[in-house]
Amino acid sequence: MRTHPVPRVTVSDLSKLLGALPLAQQYGFRLRSFAPGRCTLHVPYAAALDRPGGMIAGYVFMAAADVAMWLAVVTKLGLKGNTAVTAELNTAFLRAARGEDFRCRATVLKLGKRLIYGVAACLGTRGVLTHHTLTYIRP
Repeated sequence: MRTHPVPRVTVSDLSKLLGALPLAQQYGFRLRSFAPGRCTLHVPYAAALDRPGGMIAGYVFMAAADVAMWLAVVTKLGLKGNTAVTAELNTAFLRAARGEDFRCRATVLKLGKRLIYGVAACLGTRGVLTHHTLTYIRP
């Protein structure tokens, strides 16, 4: 089995990519940690992102999972890997979150020639809030 060297990606590289995303700016996503094939974002609570009933809206979790996975892919492919795009995103909402920050952790499970598979989880103070499976395509 051939192994390929993991491209060097720095905190600065990922922070610049994240900072250039209007969506990440709007939701306040911040890089918390990363390693090859992994990325964790911090998502601060903002009342403007609540849905009726005071729960954080589902699209915030989905956006966090997608962005965290995109950055996890970049840690495997290098900066040129930022062209990989979401082909599929499935979400299971497991627990509601109200008025709290959360983190979203993404992991690349399989890096294929054309398709990339991964999972993400959003975690709050009381445990897992959402679980996501993602497929990315390499153009």
